[in-house]
Amino acid sequence: MTPETLLGYPVVVGAGVLEQVAAHARRAGLERAVVLCDANVEAYARRVSAAFAGSVPLRAFRLGEERKTLESLAAVYAALGETEADRRTLVIGVGGGVAGDLFGFAAATYMRGLPFLNVATSLVAMVDAAIGGKTAIDLPAGKNLAGAFADPVAVVADVEALRSLPEAQIREGLGEMIKHAILSGQAAFARLEALAGHAFAGWPWSDLVAENVAVKAAVVAGDRLEGGDRERLNLGHTFAHAFERASSYQLTHGNAVAVGLRAAGLAALAHGTWSQRDQERLVRLLLAFELPIAHVGLDVEAVLAAMRMDKKRRDGRLRFVLPRALGEVACGIELEDAIVREAVEHCTR
Repeated sequence: MTPETLLGYPVVVGAGVLEQVAAHARRAGLERAVVLCDANVEAYARRVSAAFAGSVPLRAFRLGEERKTLESLAAVYAALGETEADRRTLVIGVGGGVAGDLFGFAAATYMRGLPFLNVATSLVAMVDAAIGGKTAIDLPAGKNLAGAFADPVAVVADVEALRSLPEAQIREGLGEMIKHAILSGQAAFARLEALAGHAFAGWPWSDLVAENVAVKAAVVAGDRLEGGDRERLNLGHTFAHAFERASSYQLTHGNAVAVGLRAAGLAALAHGTWSQRDQERLVRLLLAFELPIAHVGLDVEAVLAAMRMDKKRRDGRLRFVLPRALGEVACGIELEDAIVREAVEHCTR
Protein backbone atom coordinates (compact mmCIF):
# COMPACT_ATOMS: atom_id res chain seq x y z
CA MET A 1 0.00 0.00 0.00
CA THR A 2 1.19 3.53 -0.72
CA PRO A 3 1.82 6.12 2.02
CA GLU A 4 -1.15 8.12 0.68
CA THR A 5 -3.43 5.09 1.04
CA LEU A 6 -2.13 4.44 4.55
CA LEU A 7 -2.03 8.02 5.81
CA GLY A 8 -4.82 9.64 3.84
CA TYR A 9 -2.59 12.37 2.38
CA PRO A 10 0.13 12.33 -0.27
CA VAL A 11 3.82 12.17 0.55
CA VAL A 12 5.66 13.27 -2.57
CA VAL A 13 9.29 12.14 -2.72
CA GLY A 14 11.76 12.68 -5.54
CA ALA A 15 14.09 15.03 -7.32
CA GLY A 16 12.47 18.22 -8.57
CA VAL A 17 9.10 17.70 -6.88
CA LEU A 18 9.15 21.11 -5.19
CA GLU A 19 7.11 22.53 -8.05
CA GLN A 20 4.20 20.26 -7.07
CA VAL A 21 3.39 22.26 -3.91
CA ALA A 22 1.00 24.63 -5.68
CA ALA A 23 -0.71 21.72 -7.43
CA HIS A 24 -1.42 20.03 -4.10
CA ALA A 25 -2.85 23.28 -2.74
CA ARG A 26 -5.22 23.43 -5.71
CA ARG A 27 -6.05 19.75 -5.28
CA ALA A 28 -7.19 20.57 -1.75
CA GLY A 29 -9.27 23.48 -3.06
CA LEU A 30 -7.10 26.10 -1.38
CA GLU A 31 -6.25 29.27 -3.28
CA ARG A 32 -4.79 31.41 -0.49
CA ALA A 33 -1.50 30.51 1.18
CA VAL A 34 1.20 31.83 3.46
CA VAL A 35 4.73 30.44 3.46
CA LEU A 36 6.59 30.13 6.77
CA CYS A 37 10.21 29.03 6.70
CA ASP A 38 13.42 28.56 8.57
CA ALA A 39 15.61 31.53 7.65
CA ASN A 40 18.34 29.12 6.56
CA VAL A 41 16.20 27.92 3.64
CA GLU A 42 14.55 31.24 2.75
CA ALA A 43 15.79 31.13 -0.86
CA TYR A 44 14.27 27.66 -1.22
CA ALA A 45 11.00 28.89 0.33
CA ARG A 46 10.84 31.75 -2.17
CA ARG A 47 10.68 29.16 -4.93
CA VAL A 48 7.63 27.69 -3.21
CA SER A 49 6.00 31.11 -2.94
CA ALA A 50 6.77 31.90 -6.59
CA ALA A 51 5.01 28.72 -7.76
CA PHE A 52 1.64 30.26 -6.83
CA ALA A 53 -0.26 32.66 -9.05
CA GLY A 54 -0.43 36.07 -7.40
CA SER A 55 1.25 37.25 -4.21
CA VAL A 56 1.89 34.71 -1.46
CA PRO A 57 3.34 36.24 1.71
CA LEU A 58 6.49 34.68 3.13
CA ARG A 59 7.80 34.98 6.68
CA ALA A 60 11.20 33.66 7.78
CA PHE A 61 12.19 32.71 11.34
CA ARG A 62 15.56 31.91 12.87
CA LEU A 63 15.08 28.42 14.20
CA GLY A 64 16.96 25.69 15.97
CA GLU A 65 15.85 23.17 18.57
CA GLU A 66 16.37 25.71 21.37
CA ARG A 67 13.92 28.04 19.58
CA LYS A 68 10.99 25.61 19.42
CA THR A 69 9.44 27.56 22.27
CA LEU A 70 6.33 29.43 23.35
CA GLU A 71 8.07 32.65 22.32
CA SER A 72 8.68 31.30 18.81
CA LEU A 73 5.10 30.09 18.63
CA ALA A 74 3.86 33.58 19.56
CA ALA A 75 5.96 35.05 16.74
CA VAL A 76 4.42 32.60 14.25
CA TYR A 77 0.90 33.42 15.48
CA ALA A 78 1.71 37.12 15.00
CA ALA A 79 2.83 36.44 11.41
CA LEU A 80 -0.40 34.58 10.68
CA GLY A 81 -2.33 37.55 12.04
CA GLU A 82 -0.32 40.06 10.02
CA THR A 83 -0.92 38.12 6.81
CA GLU A 84 -4.66 37.88 7.58
CA ALA A 85 -4.62 34.09 7.47
CA ASP A 86 -8.01 32.46 7.93
CA ARG A 87 -9.38 28.93 7.90
CA ARG A 88 -9.14 28.78 4.11
CA THR A 89 -5.49 29.83 4.11
CA LEU A 90 -2.97 27.06 3.51
CA VAL A 91 0.00 27.35 5.85
CA ILE A 92 3.09 26.02 4.07
CA GLY A 93 5.97 25.21 6.38
CA VAL A 94 9.41 24.98 4.78
CA GLY A 95 12.39 23.61 6.70
CA GLY A 96 13.60 20.72 8.81
CA GLY A 97 12.07 18.88 11.72
CA VAL A 98 11.95 21.91 14.03
CA ALA A 99 10.19 23.98 11.35
CA GLY A 100 7.62 21.25 10.70
CA ASP A 101 6.90 20.81 14.41
CA LEU A 102 6.58 24.54 15.10
CA PHE A 103 4.70 25.64 11.98
CA GLY A 104 2.50 22.55 12.06
CA PHE A 105 1.52 23.19 15.69
CA ALA A 106 0.81 26.85 14.94
CA ALA A 107 -1.42 25.86 12.01
CA ALA A 108 -3.20 23.23 14.12
CA THR A 109 -4.05 25.71 16.86
CA TYR A 110 -4.48 29.10 15.15
CA MET A 111 -8.23 29.75 14.74
CA ARG A 112 -8.61 26.16 15.99
CA GLY A 113 -7.01 24.79 12.88
CA LEU A 114 -5.68 25.90 9.48
CA PRO A 115 -4.69 23.51 6.69
CA PHE A 116 -0.96 22.77 6.63
CA LEU A 117 1.46 21.55 3.97
CA ASN A 118 4.91 20.41 5.04
CA VAL A 119 7.88 21.00 2.73
CA ALA A 120 10.72 18.99 4.27
CA THR A 121 14.22 20.24 3.50
CA SER A 122 16.36 18.13 5.87
CA LEU A 123 16.93 14.39 5.90
CA VAL A 124 15.56 14.14 9.45
CA ALA A 125 12.32 15.75 8.29
CA MET A 126 12.06 13.74 5.08
CA VAL A 127 12.50 10.31 6.61
CA ASP A 128 10.79 10.90 9.95
CA ALA A 129 9.67 14.22 11.42
CA ALA A 130 7.37 15.32 8.57
CA ILE A 131 5.51 11.99 8.48
CA GLY A 132 2.67 11.09 10.78
CA GLY A 133 0.91 14.33 11.74
CA LYS A 134 2.67 14.96 15.06
CA THR A 135 3.36 18.62 15.84
CA ALA A 136 4.81 20.11 19.01
CA ILE A 137 6.82 22.72 20.81
CA ASP A 138 9.04 22.38 23.88
CA LEU A 139 8.13 23.69 27.32
CA PRO A 140 10.47 24.55 30.20
CA ALA A 141 9.46 21.24 31.79
CA GLY A 142 10.45 19.13 28.82
CA LYS A 143 10.64 18.41 25.10
CA ASN A 144 7.52 18.26 22.89
CA LEU A 145 5.17 18.58 25.87
CA ALA A 146 2.73 20.89 24.04
CA GLY A 147 1.56 19.33 20.82
CA ALA A 148 -1.26 18.19 18.58
CA PHE A 149 -1.99 15.41 16.13
CA ALA A 150 -2.90 17.20 12.90
CA ASP A 151 -2.50 15.61 9.47
CA PRO A 152 -1.09 17.86 6.75
CA VAL A 153 -2.67 18.40 3.34
CA ALA A 154 0.51 16.89 1.89
CA VAL A 155 4.20 16.39 2.54
CA VAL A 156 6.70 17.29 -0.17
CA ALA A 157 10.26 15.98 0.10
CA ASP A 158 12.44 17.15 -2.78
CA VAL A 159 15.70 15.24 -2.38
CA GLU A 160 17.48 17.90 -4.45
CA ALA A 161 17.46 19.95 -1.23
CA LEU A 162 19.92 17.45 0.26
CA ARG A 163 22.59 18.52 -2.25
CA SER A 164 22.91 21.92 -0.55
CA LEU A 165 23.18 20.49 2.97
CA PRO A 166 26.54 20.14 4.73
CA GLU A 167 27.48 16.51 5.31
CA ALA A 168 27.03 16.97 9.05
CA GLN A 169 23.37 17.83 8.53
CA ILE A 170 22.82 14.83 6.30
CA ARG A 171 24.33 12.62 8.99
CA GLU A 172 21.70 14.08 11.33
CA GLY A 173 19.08 12.03 9.53
CA LEU A 174 21.01 8.77 9.49
CA GLY A 175 20.15 7.98 13.11
CA GLU A 176 16.44 7.92 12.24
CA MET A 177 17.20 5.75 9.22
CA ILE A 178 19.10 3.30 11.43
CA LYS A 179 16.11 3.26 13.80
CA HIS A 180 13.80 2.39 10.91
CA ALA A 181 16.23 -0.30 9.76
CA ILE A 182 16.15 -1.91 13.22
CA LEU A 183 12.36 -1.90 13.04
CA SER A 184 12.38 -3.33 9.51
CA GLY A 185 14.89 -6.15 9.91
CA GLN A 186 18.04 -7.69 8.49
CA ALA A 187 17.68 -6.61 4.85
CA ALA A 188 17.17 -2.92 5.63
CA PHE A 189 19.99 -2.90 8.17
CA ALA A 190 22.35 -4.68 5.77
CA ARG A 191 21.57 -2.14 3.06
CA LEU A 192 22.71 0.69 5.32
CA GLU A 193 25.84 -1.26 6.20
CA ALA A 194 26.57 -1.62 2.48
CA LEU A 195 26.18 2.14 1.94
CA ALA A 196 28.62 3.04 4.70
CA GLY A 197 31.83 4.40 3.26
CA HIS A 198 30.23 5.53 -0.01
CA ALA A 199 29.96 9.24 -0.78
CA PHE A 200 26.52 10.70 -0.16
CA ALA A 201 26.39 12.00 -3.73
CA GLY A 202 26.04 8.43 -4.97
CA TRP A 203 23.33 7.33 -2.56
CA PRO A 204 19.91 6.53 -4.08
CA TRP A 205 18.21 9.21 -2.03
CA SER A 206 14.78 9.06 -3.63
CA ASP A 207 14.55 5.34 -2.97
CA LEU A 208 15.94 5.58 0.54
CA VAL A 209 13.61 8.39 1.60
CA ALA A 210 10.62 6.63 0.06
CA GLU A 211 11.48 3.39 1.87
CA ASN A 212 11.77 5.18 5.21
CA VAL A 213 8.49 6.99 4.63
CA ALA A 214 6.86 3.62 3.93
CA VAL A 215 8.19 2.17 7.20
CA LYS A 216 6.85 5.04 9.26
CA ALA A 217 3.56 5.26 7.35
CA ALA A 218 2.86 1.56 7.96
CA VAL A 219 3.32 1.99 11.71
CA VAL A 220 1.41 5.27 11.96
CA ALA A 221 -1.54 4.00 9.92
CA GLY A 222 -2.38 1.45 12.60
CA ASP A 223 -2.03 3.85 15.52
CA ARG A 224 -2.66 7.45 14.53
CA LEU A 225 -2.80 8.84 18.08
CA GLU A 226 0.15 6.94 19.57
CA GLY A 227 -1.95 4.73 21.80
CA GLY A 228 -0.10 1.51 21.13
CA ASP A 229 2.07 0.21 18.28
CA ARG A 230 3.25 3.68 17.24
CA GLU A 231 5.43 3.68 20.36
CA ARG A 232 7.83 1.50 18.36
CA LEU A 233 8.94 4.68 16.59
CA ASN A 234 10.26 5.99 19.91
CA LEU A 235 13.11 3.48 19.92
CA GLY A 236 16.08 5.32 21.44
CA HIS A 237 14.11 8.55 21.87
CA THR A 238 13.44 8.44 25.62
CA PHE A 239 17.20 8.56 26.08
CA ALA A 240 17.75 10.92 23.14
CA HIS A 241 15.34 13.62 24.31
CA ALA A 242 16.91 13.58 27.77
CA PHE A 243 20.42 13.90 26.31
CA GLU A 244 19.25 16.88 24.23
CA ARG A 245 17.65 18.65 27.16
CA ALA A 246 20.56 18.00 29.55
CA SER A 247 22.95 19.44 26.96
CA SER A 248 20.80 22.60 26.64
CA TYR A 249 20.30 21.43 23.04
CA GLN A 250 23.99 21.67 22.21
CA LEU A 251 23.57 18.04 21.20
CA THR A 252 21.42 18.15 18.09
CA HIS A 253 18.39 15.91 17.69
CA GLY A 254 19.87 13.66 15.04
CA ASN A 255 23.05 13.10 17.03
CA ALA A 256 21.03 12.59 20.21
CA VAL A 257 19.05 9.85 18.45
CA ALA A 258 22.32 8.11 17.58
CA VAL A 259 23.48 8.19 21.22
CA GLY A 260 19.96 7.21 22.31
CA LEU A 261 19.98 4.14 20.09
CA ARG A 262 23.23 2.99 21.65
CA ALA A 263 21.79 3.63 25.13
CA ALA A 264 18.63 1.68 24.31
CA GLY A 265 20.79 -1.19 23.09
CA LEU A 266 22.84 -1.16 26.28
CA ALA A 267 19.65 -1.20 28.37
CA ALA A 268 18.27 -4.04 26.25
CA LEU A 269 21.48 -6.01 26.79
CA ALA A 270 21.13 -5.63 30.56
CA HIS A 271 17.43 -6.48 30.34
CA GLY A 272 18.26 -9.64 28.41
CA THR A 273 16.35 -8.84 25.21
CA TRP A 274 19.18 -8.02 22.76
CA SER A 275 22.32 -9.84 21.71
CA GLN A 276 25.87 -8.60 22.13
CA ARG A 277 26.41 -9.33 18.43
CA ASP A 278 23.56 -7.05 17.37
CA GLN A 279 24.72 -4.31 19.76
CA GLU A 280 28.21 -4.44 18.29
CA ARG A 281 26.72 -4.32 14.80
CA LEU A 282 24.66 -1.26 15.76
CA VAL A 283 27.65 0.56 17.22
CA ARG A 284 29.79 -0.25 14.17
CA LEU A 285 27.15 1.24 11.88
CA LEU A 286 26.81 4.38 13.99
CA LEU A 287 30.58 4.84 13.88
CA ALA A 288 30.74 4.07 10.15
CA PHE A 289 28.27 6.91 9.59
CA GLU A 290 30.41 9.15 11.84
CA LEU A 291 27.59 9.50 14.34
CA PRO A 292 28.31 9.91 18.06
CA ILE A 293 27.85 7.02 20.47
CA ALA A 294 28.37 9.23 23.56
CA HIS A 295 28.23 12.87 24.60
CA VAL A 296 31.08 13.19 27.04
CA GLY A 297 30.65 15.39 30.08
CA LEU A 298 26.87 15.46 30.35
CA ASP A 299 25.68 15.45 33.95
CA VAL A 300 24.12 12.04 34.60
CA GLU A 301 21.68 13.41 37.18
CA ALA A 302 20.53 16.09 34.72
CA VAL A 303 19.90 13.43 32.07
CA LEU A 304 17.92 11.27 34.51
CA ALA A 305 15.90 14.29 35.68
CA ALA A 306 15.07 15.20 32.06
CA MET A 307 14.06 11.63 31.37
CA ARG A 308 11.54 11.70 34.22
CA MET A 309 9.61 14.36 32.28
CA ASP A 310 9.24 12.12 29.24
CA LYS A 311 5.68 12.34 27.90
CA LYS A 312 5.43 8.55 27.54
CA ARG A 313 5.65 7.89 31.28
CA ARG A 314 2.65 6.25 32.94
CA ASP A 315 1.77 6.72 36.61
CA GLY A 316 5.18 8.28 37.14
CA ARG A 317 7.01 5.29 35.66
CA LEU A 318 9.19 5.50 32.58
CA ARG A 319 8.39 3.09 29.78
CA PHE A 320 11.01 2.23 27.20
CA VAL A 321 11.10 0.82 23.69
CA LEU A 322 13.92 -1.72 23.52
CA PRO A 323 15.34 -3.72 20.61
CA ARG A 324 14.96 -7.50 20.81
CA ALA A 325 16.44 -8.40 17.42
CA LEU A 326 16.73 -6.78 14.02
CA GLY A 327 13.10 -6.51 12.99
CA GLU A 328 11.67 -6.80 16.51
CA VAL A 329 11.29 -4.33 19.38
CA ALA A 330 9.46 -4.45 22.71
CA CYS A 331 7.34 -1.52 23.91
CA GLY A 332 6.23 -0.40 27.33
CA ILE A 333 9.21 -1.89 29.15
CA GLU A 334 9.76 -0.65 32.70
CA LEU A 335 13.44 -0.89 33.60
CA GLU A 336 15.19 -1.00 36.93
CA ASP A 337 16.68 2.38 37.79
CA ALA A 338 20.16 0.84 37.91
CA ILE A 339 19.91 -0.33 34.31
CA VAL A 340 18.84 3.12 33.10
CA ARG A 341 21.59 4.84 35.07
CA GLU A 342 24.27 2.48 33.77
CA ALA A 343 23.20 3.05 30.15
CA VAL A 344 23.30 6.82 30.66
CA GLU A 345 26.70 6.64 32.35
CA HIS A 346 28.15 4.66 29.44
CA CYS A 347 26.88 7.31 27.01
CA THR A 348 28.21 10.33 28.89
CA ARG A 349 31.83 9.32 29.29
